[in-house]
Amino acid sequence: MWWKRTGILQMRTTALILALILHLGASHPCLSPERRCDFVCDCSDCNDEQDCGYSGQGFQCNFEGTGICGWKDQSLNAAYKWERRQRGDTLPDSGPSSDFTTGTSAGWFLGVTEVKSAVVKTAVLVSPKMQESSPTCRLRLRYFLWDSGETGLGSSPLLASVLHQDSEKAVVWRPEATSVRGWREATVFLGRITTPFQIQLYSDRLEGGRGDVAVDQLEFLDCALPFPLPGKECPAEMLECQRGGCVHQRQVCDGTDDCGDWTDEENCEGYRRCDFENDVCDWDLRSLSKLKWVRTSQENISITDPLKGPGRDHSINSASGHFLYVTVPDGGLKHDWAAFQSPYLEPTNMTHPCKMIMYTHQFGPRSGGLSVLVASKTISPVWERGGALGDVWVKAEVEIVNNSTFQIVIMAAVRELAYGGIAIDNIVLSPECRRSNESVSLANFPKPPKNPCTVPEKMCDFHTDCLGAQDEAMCGDFSYSKGSSGWTDTSIGSQGWVLHQNSTAKEEYLYVAKASGQQLTEAQTRTPLLGPSGPACTIQFDFALTGNPAHIGDLSIRVIDSMLGVQPKLWEFSGKTGIGEAEWQPAHVAIGARKHRFQLGFESRAVKLCPCAKIKVKNIHFTGCHADYFPSSSTAPSCNFEDGLCGWHQDNSDNFDWTLLDGMDHTIGIGKSLVVDMWSSSLRGAFGRLLSLPLLPGQKGHCLTFFYKIYGPNTGALNVKLFDAHGYEKLLWTHSGAHGNIWHEAHCPVPHQFTTYQLMFEAVRSGFDGQVAIDDVTLVDRPCSVPRMCSFEGQQCGYTSSGHVYWVLRNGHTATATGPKTDHTLETELGFYMLVKTGKNVLPAGVTTTLTSPVRQGTDKTECINFWYHMTSENPGSLSVYMKPVEGKRVNIFTDSLNQGDVWRHGNGNISSNIMDWQLQFEVTGRGGKDTHVAIDDIFLSAGPCENRGSKCTLERGMCTWSNTQNVKRDNLDWDLTSHEKEMHYFTPSEDHSLGTEKGHFLFIPSSNRTAANQNAQLLSPHLPPTKGTCLKFWAYKPYSSDSQLKVWTLTGGLLKEQLEVKDLGGPWRRFDIDIVSTEEYQIVFEGTKGAFGVLALDDIEYTVGVNCAKKVTDGATTSTEPSNAGGIAASVIVVLLLIGTLTALLIYYIRTQMRFRPLTDPSSSSSSPEAHTGFSNDTYEGDLTADVRIPPAQNHPMAVGFNNVSVFAGVREREVA
Repeated sequence: MWWKRTGILQMRTTALILALILHLGASHPCLSPERRCDFVCDCSDCNDEQDCGYSGQGFQCNFEGTGICGWKDQSLNAAYKWERRQRGDTLPDSGPSSDFTTGTSAGWFLGVTEVKSAVVKTAVLVSPKMQESSPTCRLRLRYFLWDSGETGLGSSPLLASVLHQDSEKAVVWRPEATSVRGWREATVFLGRITTPFQIQLYSDRLEGGRGDVAVDQLEFLDCALPFPLPGKECPAEMLECQRGGCVHQRQVCDGTDDCGDWTDEENCEGYRRCDFENDVCDWDLRSLSKLKWVRTSQENISITDPLKGPGRDHSINSASGHFLYVTVPDGGLKHDWAAFQSPYLEPTNMTHPCKMIMYTHQFGPRSGGLSVLVASKTISPVWERGGALGDVWVKAEVEIVNNSTFQIVIMAAVRELAYGGIAIDNIVLSPECRRSNESVSLANFPKPPKNPCTVPEKMCDFHTDCLGAQDEAMCGDFSYSKGSSGWTDTSIGSQGWVLHQNSTAKEEYLYVAKASGQQLTEAQTRTPLLGPSGPACTIQFDFALTGNPAHIGDLSIRVIDSMLGVQPKLWEFSGKTGIGEAEWQPAHVAIGARKHRFQLGFESRAVKLCPCAKIKVKNIHFTGCHADYFPSSSTAPSCNFEDGLCGWHQDNSDNFDWTLLDGMDHTIGIGKSLVVDMWSSSLRGAFGRLLSLPLLPGQKGHCLTFFYKIYGPNTGALNVKLFDAHGYEKLLWTHSGAHGNIWHEAHCPVPHQFTTYQLMFEAVRSGFDGQVAIDDVTLVDRPCSVPRMCSFEGQQCGYTSSGHVYWVLRNGHTATATGPKTDHTLETELGFYMLVKTGKNVLPAGVTTTLTSPVRQGTDKTECINFWYHMTSENPGSLSVYMKPVEGKRVNIFTDSLNQGDVWRHGNGNISSNIMDWQLQFEVTGRGGKDTHVAIDDIFLSAGPCENRGSKCTLERGMCTWSNTQNVKRDNLDWDLTSHEKEMHYFTPSEDHSLGTEKGHFLFIPSSNRTAANQNAQLLSPHLPPTKGTCLKFWAYKPYSSDSQLKVWTLTGGLLKEQLEVKDLGGPWRRFDIDIVSTEEYQIVFEGTKGAFGVLALDDIEYTVGVNCAKKVTDGATTSTEPSNAGGIAASVIVVLLLIGTLTALLIYYIRTQMRFRPLTDPSSSSSSPEAHTGFSNDTYEGDLTADVRIPPAQNHPMAVGFNNVSVFAGVREREVA
């Protein structure tokens, strides 16, 4: 029968697989099952450690490549599960802005799916089975925990547990459930696990966004048991394990299986060990306090609430194991301390001290600290460990010397806060701790310390609130007599911090010494909770790393934020400061403004601890730290950044900082500017913010002017925001996408404020390949003039409305039946534009409404105003654009009254003001249409006169009428404008085509590993009319080394039609001519696709509407439907006639003034005078890219002579000119 045949086949297949496994195990002993995933590379290629939850010699997993290192989703419900994913092409509304490993959108991580449920859903991620681990085993990872929808994280949005071979679980990691939009670092202490095990990552949520819980960059550290060293014996100071390998003598008889076979715990006669599995041994849990220690297990405390209890015991690393525990009882605290004691012990001496080892678990804010006291004729403390140390069992060792009978008293301090507690396990007493039969009367128990002189929030807040500054006296500042005692050693490893005090020499310092902890971690010491702090907060100290070795060790300082957790290092030093004792060096480290309470921590690791090497810190002092202290600044927010940040400071609650960059500025060309390098491989997160000092309200609004760069193919955005006194933020200005490797001037109106406020520059890292920079920031007490560029994203740029109806700032989300569904800037529903409804019931026929710009300072040069407009339906109204001088009649520079379809169209007109100040007016006259509208977007004032449709765009004055699409459904990158001379980051052509020099500009897509290959960038022309033959000419650069691709398309009705695919060019600039034929209106699209290496560039783009490449007129003479620009031609003539008299008078006045104030110095030295270079002027900036550059005739360029037309074969629609 078929099922018998199937069963026989399955048995044979299973037997074959089993035989294959046995054969492989026999032929490759390193691949035997007991050697797989044991944290030791037994095979030369470490193949036995692949897909173990980690892979390879580094025992890491970053989820890059094709796999996830053997991790599997085992969620019970498909509605909420783990998945391997990338961020995506755009900055998401939930989840990380990038992975952690690569810091780009191309990087991979594991995150949860979106969930919305009436009951809690659990996503479960399970590792492969691993072999047993060592006591020092820990997992370091990066995790992301963000409540993007503000629905609440719940009590256990992320936790880790160990699944033992017998299916018993033990919780080993419970991160603080705080919402932060950024990757954080954590260490999961796995400890000694004696059987094969798995790690499980859980997430419990009712509602949450996709990726809001995520992990990346897993790394297993120090997890292998000691393994034998072939041909070598254990040193004299070490013990040899039966299974091989060596352990230190200090690990012998300490209650921990360090060998992995209990060899180090076998010959321990005379030691008294209590693991509390059966009882409390001879420890006495009676106490004078109403708060009591209890013997319990995690199973007895809770297996459902992950925040209760230590999660596991130390003895067997299990939820069923027992320990002593104290926490806040259900009825609340009546006493905040609990104690238990040993039996009476005989006196000891210096040569035979009583040694006690115990393991403590101090978790959560309820953990106030532990103390060990010796009670005899007097009661005195001999050991203490303050605060919470994390989700880890920590080894402690105490030596007791007492010349009379005594008891050991272990006391815990407990705070009535949200969660946590203190546990003790595995107490070991050495043979010298002998029981005494003597009965003695002990000293009275000491009185508890006095209550603090003020509320906890005011303790150590850098402001004196109590008499004698008691509230600031023990906060870590050495300038107070007891300030040094404010530092608490929080080390859990073999190195720790000790306070040295010599009252005779009046010397005190902190130094690194040996400690009893078993973890292989850095020595740590921390202050109490400090702050909040102000922007000028600084810590000063002296440090010394001295001794004979060439490298003494490392020293660093970091902030531990009460809300955001452990922050990146603020400062670090590695190496040595000298040899002698006096080799101290000073340090000044900016702490800056911190919104939440925080701790400061010194961290250090000595290469070797001995009398020959020391790490020390002294003279610690805080300056300017009170939250309400702001340093005075002569320039306030106005700053050119040559001498620092002036009245600006970093926001320490964001993801990354702005940095001062030397050699690229707007002020003097070689000075400093403030930048965020989006291409930096060290950057993580989405936001970097720069805050002004608090600004006082004025009588009216202000204008914030600055210069900026947004440069690169995949950069992000630059925002200006306003924070009011209540913490609300308002977007004032925003720009995104590629703006070229040039400085742009910005004018940002700041509305009138009635209370104190702050301004903020925000760099949004939605891309990973570019640079954002600012310079020459000025806040002036006057309205803004017309900005050179206005996209209406979040603000009106000072434009005002007048007339029968008002223009309104809208986007596609607010549009109903009337108005564009997308803007022109972003090409999405989120983008903004200015709109006026022109239906006859709103704007009757013949009635007008006007949108007017602020006043702009006049110039003697002709400028071009560019804008995009949207007019649809029949009789949408008449749109006229005027230049209105402050004196005299306005001049019409543009008119259109046709239904232009549901597309954004480009319009422009020349502005010739002849130094008279002027305003721009967009005037719409009703024509009696139904449900009609006119919309305006992306107004841009460019240097030089407008170029007509048939002219060449040399890119020396910007991008002309070409624009990058910002529609993320169509491309991912941008073409960007640069020159070889200004380029400091990317590889580019050594010269452009137009000028043939390194000063000339071109558009390019660089090759960079910050952006994934095969991403595209689309460059669009304006909408062009149907044609029987329009010639497109351009020059392209693509070396042999480049694998980037270039295609030319026409876009009609949302459909792309290929016109040309540029193959390998290899070498210098090459010219292409294409005849375009289209029966419908169209746009030309240059689409570049980024390769893995090499650059792609464009220059000298030209199209001749209605004239083909043979210079033959194809479309004939037709009635033009193009908007009128005739008024712009006469504008300068009219204004000149009005101003001739004024100019003549000014000329006479100027000549007389020059004669009266002629300088006495040599004219040749005037340019080098100090006055010639002081300050900067935002009003005199000229955005002409060709300033100081002369454009030579085209035939002077070596590539512009001797063109030879190349024959085009049938079916090929390209003409290449060599």
